[in-house]
Amino acid sequence: MNKDVKEAVKNAIVLMVITLIAGLALGYVYRITKDPIEQQKAAALAASCKAVFPYEEGFEQAASFAPSEYMVSEQLKNELSQSGIEVGNIYNALASDGSVMGYAIEVTSHEGYGGDIKIMCGVTADGVLRGVSILEISETAGLGMRAESVLVPQIHNMNTDQIIFTKSGKTADNEIDAISGATITTTAFVNIVNASLKVYTEIASLKGGA
Repeated sequence: MNKDVKEAVKNAIVLMVITLIAGLALGYVYRITKDPIEQQKAAALAASCKAVFPYEEGFEQAASFAPSEYMVSEQLKNELSQSGIEVGNIYNALASDGSVMGYAIEVTSHEGYGGDIKIMCGVTADGVLRGVSILEISETAGLGMRAESVLVPQIHNMNTDQIIFTKSGKTADNEIDAISGATITTTAFVNIVNASLKVYTEIASLKGGA
């Protein structure tokens, strides 16, 4: 075996050992971080669900949240996709006796000005729009990014099957004021809230409640 071949074999062995050590190290890191990461995800999910079912007089506090067995119909999926909307996970808001008191519905719009806008929307079993929590947004600072402070607070205990936005001051119970200078963001936000209401309507229809 000549010198060049020996050197190549040596380098290959060294590279193999380094790769093996790196793989073992990554596996170890994954094992020790997996549980904390899962716990953080679970905590974030619980927080977002609770945020859309705020407890107050006249409303029961949800005891827990569990993944719903409900599957969005292909017809509704296709209808929403035409507006750049995708329905994600749906969770049952459970009372202390295990009965379903409402739904936490995850919806994403791909039509935001700066990218995707993802929300969690809470709708009670009798169709009251309890609240919205923004999970993901990357709109323009000072404009669309004001959705959290301008739009979200307006979505609270609205009893409607569709909301609309206005630029001249709301005059109806199903209206919200738009973000000044951020029509695209406002439109995307309103559309995904309305998508959540459509999902609720389909669930209620299947359960015989609508």
